[in-house]
This record gives sequence, structure tokens and C-alpha cells, in this order.
Amino acid sequence: MEDDIRSAMRSRNQERLDALRFIKSQIQLTEKNQQKDLDEPGVIEVIAKQAKERRESIQMFQEGNRTDLVAKETVALAVVEEYLPPQMTREDLVKIVEEAIQQVGAISARDKGKLMGRLMPLVRGKADGAIVNAVVTELLEKAENA
Repeated sequence: MEDDIRSAMRSRNQERLDALRFIKSQIQLTEKNQQKDLDEPGVIEVIAKQAKERRESIQMFQEGNRTDLVAKETVALAVVEEYLPPQMTREDLVKIVEEAIQQVGAISARDKGKLMGRLMPLVRGKADGAIVNAVVTELLEKAENA
């Protein structure tokens, strides 16, 4: 990340530089709060949280008709996503959810908490939690109605 920060400084790409510095500061803050250096999954978790917050900001700015801020956050989101592992496709996610349903023995929406607890460590950083939640809800409703 340090090389990317230097590169952004040299190319005078202020938006990219700001996004990179913010990511770095959030990682350092988390390390300070936890009083330990983060391992790779910990860093990915911090970055995934940043991506989620940027998506939420974009949505709120769109609702508030703030196109200038939408553009700024979209650029920052693109930078943040560069540091995340490739995101899972919906098909891959459905496959993993179906396997977890089998393993946990989920048969209704009441089993959602147990199922999400099993899934989230498997998909953390690789899929948006809201999408995982939607797929789980959809498949549990299907199972319940079958």
C-alpha cells in the first residue's frame, strides 16, 4: 500500500491518495484499538467495512441528489475494491449457501441466524453481507415452501 500511496503522490492523483490514506489510517486505528498487528484476514475485514460504508454513502448521496459527492465516493470505492479479494458471483454464493443449508440442517427462516453464523466467515470480504442475506432469505423461503 505504501508504494501505491507514493505512486498516487507522484501522479498527483489526489482522490486516489485520499482514499489510500484513509484505508491506511483505518487499518492503523483498528490495530491500535486491538493492540496488535492485523493479519491478512483482519486487514481484509477493515477494507470490506470501508467498501460497505462507501456503498452506503453513495446510496445516501444519490437520494440527496448530491452528484458531486456520489462521484467522489465512487472513485474512493473503486480504490478500496482494488484491495479486496475478487467478489463472488451470485451463482457461487448460491452454491455455498445451499451447502451450508445442508450442513446446518436449516429448514426455515428461524434457522437464518445459525446459517449466517456459518456462512459469514466463509464469504467475509468476498461477498457483500446484504447480498448474502438476500440469497439466504430467498433459499430459506424456497426450502420452507417446498
